[in-house]
Parts: sequence; C-alpha cells; structure tokens
Amino acid sequence: MEPGSEIQRLLDLMPASGRMLTKVVSKPQQPLVIDSPFPLPWAKDRPIFINFDLWGRLPKPQRDLLLLRTVSWLTEVRWFKPDLYQGLVAAGVVGTFVELIQGDAVGVIVAGGLSALAGSQIWRSYRSSQSEIDADQVAIGVALRRGYSEAEAAAHLLGAIESVAKIEGRAGLNFIELIRSQNLRAIAGFSSVGIPDAMKRE
Repeated sequence: MEPGSEIQRLLDLMPASGRMLTKVVSKPQQPLVIDSPFPLPWAKDRPIFINFDLWGRLPKPQRDLLLLRTVSWLTEVRWFKPDLYQGLVAAGVVGTFVELIQGDAVGVIVAGGLSALAGSQIWRSYRSSQSEIDADQVAIGVALRRGYSEAEAAAHLLGAIESVAKIEGRAGLNFIELIRSQNLRAIAGFSSVGIPDAMKRE
C-alpha cells in the first residue's frame, strides 16, 4: 500500500475536527497496525501512527471505521473543559507556581500532588470502558455521514477489532476490546445482549 495516497484518503474521510487536531503518520517499524498515544495538554498535534504494510491487510471498510474510531477517541480527550478535575488541575498548577515563588516546599508538594491526582483521574476517565464505547458510538455516527448504515458500521468496526488482533499476533482480545465487541455485536444486530452500565464504567 502506498502511504501517501492512503493518508490523503483518510484525511478526506475524517470529520473537520479530526483534520484540525490529528495527524496521520506512517510508522512502518511499529508492530501495531495503528497506534495513538494519549494526547498531553501541551501537544500541538495528536498523531495517529499507522504501519501501512499491516494496514493494507484490512478491508477498506474496516480501515475506514478503525480510523474514524481512533480520530473520535483522540478528539474527545479534552484537558481544558470546565469540570471538577480540570478545575483541580488548574488550581494545582497555579498553587504550585505561587508556592514556588514564596519558597514554601510543603505548599509546592501539596499543590503539585493535587495537580497530579486530578490529572491521573482525567487520564483514567479517558481510558475507561465508557470512554472507549463512546468513541465507537461517535465513529459510527460519522460513518453514517460517509454512506454506511449503523449496522454496517458496527459490523465493520467489530471486524476491525478482531482482524487487528490477528494481524498483530495477539492470542485474543483484551478486556476493553471484549466489552466493545459485545456492544458492537448488539448494534450490528448479531446479539440481543448489550453491555450492562456497571461494566461500561470499569
């Protein structure tokens, strides 16, 4: 697969928010089909690394849904939206700066600890099962505007999850992938059993 033309196709597939925030990068040396590091607050771009030799083994609809799902997850990570944990991070950073100026070592430790604790809660919330399922839902919503039906999009994303595990030589799916797969089976009409709300919050 020629990376340049595929990258351009993927950019055309993305929603406008994805084109503004993310950047598709060819990374032939990585063992993963697609990878996207957790976006840090100071990062200008949110890269999506693709091994195009492995990527080319997926059918086009699976590639489409896998890319849309990755973009959806990356664009949903918001460090600076107004909620409790973002407020605590900001307060902790300001407090740390003030305590540094005043030379109060205990104050620096307390304020820095507050920032670290709130930051870790933000990170955990975006790595939860609910966040991953939400990203799937957003990707399916975008796919509807790209000509897929909801059931088709869910089936292709389900197929992509399973195909990627095989291509990467993994023995099976991890816990979150299993939860996502069951949810996608329900959306695609392959199963009448959805995911209990308690499991989504894991």
